[in-house]
Amino acid sequence: MDNEHQFNLYDNFARVNSIDPKWYREYDVKRGLRNADGSGVIAGVTNISNVHGYVMSDGDKRPDEGRLTLRGYDIYDLIGNDGPDRRFNFEEVAYLLLTGDLPTRSQLDDFVAAIDAWRDLPDGFTASIIMKQTPPHIMNALQRSVLLLYGYDEHAEDRSYEHEIETSIQLISRMPRIAVLTYYAIRARFFHDSMIMHRFIPGQSTAETFLSMLRPDRQFTPEEARLLDIMLCLHAEHGGGNNSTFVCRTISSSDTDPYAAYAGAIGSLKGRKHGGANHQVREMQAEIKENVKDWENDDEIAGYLAKIVRKEAYDHTGLVYGMGHAVYTKSDPRAVILKRYAGELAKDTEFEREFNLLTAIERLSPEVILDVKGTKKDMCANVDMYSGFVYSMLGIPDSLFTPLFCCARMAGWSAHRFEELVSGKRIIRPAYKSTRLEERVYQPIDER
Repeated sequence: MDNEHQFNLYDNFARVNSIDPKWYREYDVKRGLRNADGSGVIAGVTNISNVHGYVMSDGDKRPDEGRLTLRGYDIYDLIGNDGPDRRFNFEEVAYLLLTGDLPTRSQLDDFVAAIDAWRDLPDGFTASIIMKQTPPHIMNALQRSVLLLYGYDEHAEDRSYEHEIETSIQLISRMPRIAVLTYYAIRARFFHDSMIMHRFIPGQSTAETFLSMLRPDRQFTPEEARLLDIMLCLHAEHGGGNNSTFVCRTISSSDTDPYAAYAGAIGSLKGRKHGGANHQVREMQAEIKENVKDWENDDEIAGYLAKIVRKEAYDHTGLVYGMGHAVYTKSDPRAVILKRYAGELAKDTEFEREFNLLTAIERLSPEVILDVKGTKKDMCANVDMYSGFVYSMLGIPDSLFTPLFCCARMAGWSAHRFEELVSGKRIIRPAYKSTRLEERVYQPIDER
């Protein structure tokens, strides 16, 4: 906005929007819907998944090994075997989330065929939507694309269960393609690169489809596709309390259409405190790599971590990104799984030194935080400690990290929307307490 036309709009922004912290204490407001011990306020019930990281005993929160179960199945079991004949599991996990049960072989074949049938975008969608006025961030483009797909759906306002399932499968199918096309559209518009538009290959898994459309030569190894498939499985669902899923349930509770609900969830996931956190992790790791000369020297690594914790380095927040989680305390099962597969792929490659550095950061951070702050907090590596590293090994650009998260989480959002539509029945409407106690006398405009 032109400075001479600001009308004092910016002068008092912080003052007008500041609330004295005493009011949160006086009214016992659960900021961030968190209890004083950090546990989440129970805002609903779900049959979809369970995120377990601690136990409550006699009113005290006690650390415990992390567990993630989807429809009652442990995530370790759902990932599948490690052998050369390992099949792709994301489609199976998506089916489980949407229907409540694991598929038979024929049911899985039918589900994969349905995903294949929706891969094509509407005629002209790429040219008129994806390549026209392309925004600089893929997540915003995904959000816009989902909203505009509403206009191509003749039954967009249909709330029948059949239409809800069809819309979900459509978006699970199309989101990876939209993400890759948008990536190349951004490269073409802002960096003058070539616009690459590969056709999808029928019968390929979601992970294979993504790599095939992303890479100019369309080539990838089975190991690369399987690792990306594992990433999709780990990102598919993580409870009803995470921000984007709660947003999806909240919007759905108002009885709006599915496109609006999923677009809202995408907007939430973009946030740097949510799905976008993987970028901060990678940026912090890059700074450590640049400033620590010997990546095998624990003392040197710990010394730089101490600078970060003392707010002397990186973004001066004192946070070691990739460490700690709102629920998990002793371990994040997603990080445990990813660390194992990342180590296998990095072994005997140029990425092995960096992998060892990340494991050192994970191992040393709790000790450094205790030494600098003098307080002990149960803390484990979260999935973002290794997710960006894995994507980098797969040659996936940074700008596609969160969009890939989004493509996987569509399955979880859908399951929670379905549950909200069937069982929620009430619009989610929590209360806010007003702290403006004094009344103000209205004055005519010429007397102000």
